[in-house]
Amino acid sequence: MSVQSTPAADAIARLDEFSAIIDARSEDEYALDHLPGALNWPSLNNEERKLVGTIYAQVSPFEAQKRGAALVAANIARHIERDVIDKPRTWQPLVYCWRGGKRSGSLALVLGQIGFKVSVVEGGYKAFRTAVLAALPELSGRHALRVVCGPTGSGKTRLLHALAQAGAQVLDLEALASHRSSVLGMIPGRPQPTQKRFDTLVWDALRRFDPARPVYVESESKKVGNLAVPEPLIERMRASPCLRLDLPDDERVALLLEDYDFFAQDHALFCERLDALAELRGKAVVQAWQAQVAAGETEAVVRELLLKHYDPGYAASIARNFAGYAQATPIAPAGRSMEAMGELAARILRDEAV
Repeated sequence: MSVQSTPAADAIARLDEFSAIIDARSEDEYALDHLPGALNWPSLNNEERKLVGTIYAQVSPFEAQKRGAALVAANIARHIERDVIDKPRTWQPLVYCWRGGKRSGSLALVLGQIGFKVSVVEGGYKAFRTAVLAALPELSGRHALRVVCGPTGSGKTRLLHALAQAGAQVLDLEALASHRSSVLGMIPGRPQPTQKRFDTLVWDALRRFDPARPVYVESESKKVGNLAVPEPLIERMRASPCLRLDLPDDERVALLLEDYDFFAQDHALFCERLDALAELRGKAVVQAWQAQVAAGETEAVVRELLLKHYDPGYAASIARNFAGYAQATPIAPAGRSMEAMGELAARILRDEAV
């Protein structure tokens, strides 16, 4: 039998060395956040965990432990039958639960008795979370950032995608947050992750970057939808050199109509999201926009939103928060298309290499 207790910091430094990472917590705990690439093998599923907790509180800890042991044993047997039978002797998993206690320990014990070399995270997910938060300041400061600035609709996200396709290192915070970082930025059918999950996704992206090469990131505010950008990262972004992306207003409007096509297709959804601007712009203005949307005048509303709502706010915010914006390098694609953004990305990387 080979079961090794591994400190959280050591485990996350060696994550890519394990054959598999196994989260022994319930489905709901796993959904809130988990180690990168972790598989969910619940020792107790959601309903079983509630049942054992109820027995613990209403009957006795001893009775709860008996019932829990029976359920854990049955679940471990199912996991082995389904996922372990075909594994070679060289398979080396990393196992964890909430605090590195009974749920991960029970699974690791059985796997170790089979003959696998098993590592268990000391302190479980809780220790992993602590290690992630402790690592974010150093990871944020390790990389040279290039902040892509530009008003709404200028194509910042498209440029980041083009840079990534060209081989650049890109931190796409909006993709990680499942939100386009504005009052209207909610993406239908894509709920945002939890704050803990977002922190882990950011940490995981940062740890994989090469410190010898720059990382391109968009000039986000402190929050992307309902999620806060980790403080060490936002501070690093705001102190980094900027690129100012310029695109004509007509192209910006067209780009937004393409990227937010669901608003053009679903007028009710667009009007519902516009309600969020009532406090800032006034009910009368918002109701006028909603009437235009209902009449099919979506393009006119988008143009007015850009010029009267988004642009003034962005100009004030970017100048106030990003120290390098006044000396930002101006960059301009030939148009809004991905082809034009690809040409611009290639030019940026050539200039970076000089």
